[in-house]
Amino acid sequence: MPFRLSRRQLLSGMASLGVLAGGPVRNAFGQKRLIIPEGDFAPLPIAIPNFVAGTPSDGEVGVGVTQVITNNLKRSGLFAPIDQAAYIEKVVNIDAAPQFQNWKTISAQALVTGRMTRQPDGRLKAEFRLWDVATGQQLTGQQYFTSPEYWRRIAHIISDQIYERLTGEKGYFDSRVVFVDETGAKERRVKRLALMDQDGANVRYLTRGSDLVLTPRFSPSTQEITYMEFGQGDPRVYLLNIETGQREIVGNFPGMSFSPRFSPDGQRVIMSLQQGGNSNLFVMDLRSKSTTRLTDTPAIDTSPSYAPDGTRICFESDRGGKPQVYVMPATGGSAQRISFGEGSYSTPVWSPRGDYIAFTKQGNGQFSIGIMKPDGSGERILTSGFHNEGPTFAPNGRVLMFFRDPGGNGGPSLFTVDISGRNEQRVPTPGFASDPAWSPLLS
Repeated sequence: MPFRLSRRQLLSGMASLGVLAGGPVRNAFGQKRLIIPEGDFAPLPIAIPNFVAGTPSDGEVGVGVTQVITNNLKRSGLFAPIDQAAYIEKVVNIDAAPQFQNWKTISAQALVTGRMTRQPDGRLKAEFRLWDVATGQQLTGQQYFTSPEYWRRIAHIISDQIYERLTGEKGYFDSRVVFVDETGAKERRVKRLALMDQDGANVRYLTRGSDLVLTPRFSPSTQEITYMEFGQGDPRVYLLNIETGQREIVGNFPGMSFSPRFSPDGQRVIMSLQQGGNSNLFVMDLRSKSTTRLTDTPAIDTSPSYAPDGTRICFESDRGGKPQVYVMPATGGSAQRISFGEGSYSTPVWSPRGDYIAFTKQGNGQFSIGIMKPDGSGERILTSGFHNEGPTFAPNGRVLMFFRDPGGNGGPSLFTVDISGRNEQRVPTPGFASDPAWSPLLS
């Protein structure tokens, strides 16, 4: 299955479902949207009955879509899907208004109803409605037509619509993660680039494992990734088209190259190049292949990451004696140190929203994942452990993914945690996994 289809390609037809009585969709939940605080939080109780089968053969896909939506919302930590065993009413017709008292009785505040129907031309028609149980008002409703093999993608898109309507923020479920899949004994570990849905489904391998691969990162277009590979000679930085499988070398550089990342417009790649005992930051224009040096110090400057507007970068440098996070203009110039806590700071990455920079912090035998504002204020540690590393933001900037290696004979696993430090979740992968990078939304 191709990795990326635009929503227009995926959804060959889409229309809004109006309120049953023919009136407009009212902003009934406008004053009751989830306010997402930084401290303790009670998830919103939501009922998600199995999507109705439009024809007798559609039952299985209806249940599958329902399960994906339920799991997405539950894993977000913002919603508490109610066990279907508690339901009083069985939804058999989504075109009839629900009996809202039945849903109030089980304390549901929101209700999702839906239907999956196979069309005569073989396509699937997916319909859903989101209801405010307290007011009996429909909050949103959509219908989609797509090929049957994309039913999981439809479930993610519906999940994003529910999330956005009830929180006021963009969702992140219709997205992918590229990571390093690790298999075999620790001393002979095989590392392959792998791609999966954000919930761990649809894993696909992008390299064969014959060479060591590190630091995969998505292009803003989501069609390409850049990564570093240790082959027989010097390490090289590659571009890989994840639809066609074609790859090209970004450039041949003397010595070592590290941590390549795309600019927000996808036209440049920024990286760290080692020269003797130090390393500096360089940016390459992907069309002209011209390279510009951004730093020139006797220190180790590495792990650059662009701000979403492309005007600044954050990076890691030991120019002050130990690794810390610095911010400077994207064209080079004076750099400002922004991390001043105990320990060392590394692997900074700018949030897609621009409001935070995530980092790995090492000190007192612990590796912590944290965030701070771009001026260095408001530092917050989200999780700590023996070895946590490599944060990457979800496309809405609300959730981070990272990897944790417990040491010993085990191996690394992927985890998510939200920016308040709540709701840490392990992400299922086929084997050991490290160095995740989250894609933008597949718009």
